[in-house]
Amino acid sequence: MVIRDLVIEDIKSLSDLYYQFWGEESDMQKMKNKFAKLQNNDAYIFLGAVENETLLGSIMGIVCDELYGGCRQFLVVENFIVDAPSRRKGVGKALFAELEKRARARECTQIILVTETERKDARSFYESIGFNPTSNKGFKKKLL
Repeated sequence: MVIRDLVIEDIKSLSDLYYQFWGEESDMQKMKNKFAKLQNNDAYIFLGAVENETLLGSIMGIVCDELYGGCRQFLVVENFIVDAPSRRKGVGKALFAELEKRARARECTQIILVTETERKDARSFYESIGFNPTSNKGFKKKLL
């Protein structure tokens, strides 16, 4: 397995992974256009776990700037997905390890993510890789 930057050719496979989780079809043209735009934005990190030319998982990190203290950066994680048959095989840990490596290289002070409270498997995974479930409380408000 190799962890690498996603490329435009991965978009169809990425769409298939997203469908596994959200059960919603993606507009492929919009997805490709958005990826092409964001891929050139230094604030976005798109990683994929690939084995035998198959995308096993993906993660997106967004680097944000603080406006207080030393005005350092932090990283927000979104759209983390691992193909169902590839779970519990180290794919997620490898993706997070590379994302954390890149966040440290940018001198990010922390990594932030949100997951649904009923997703016990996800919460257990995040705890296993060092996220503290009791140090903060996250909130989410859906607008659409």
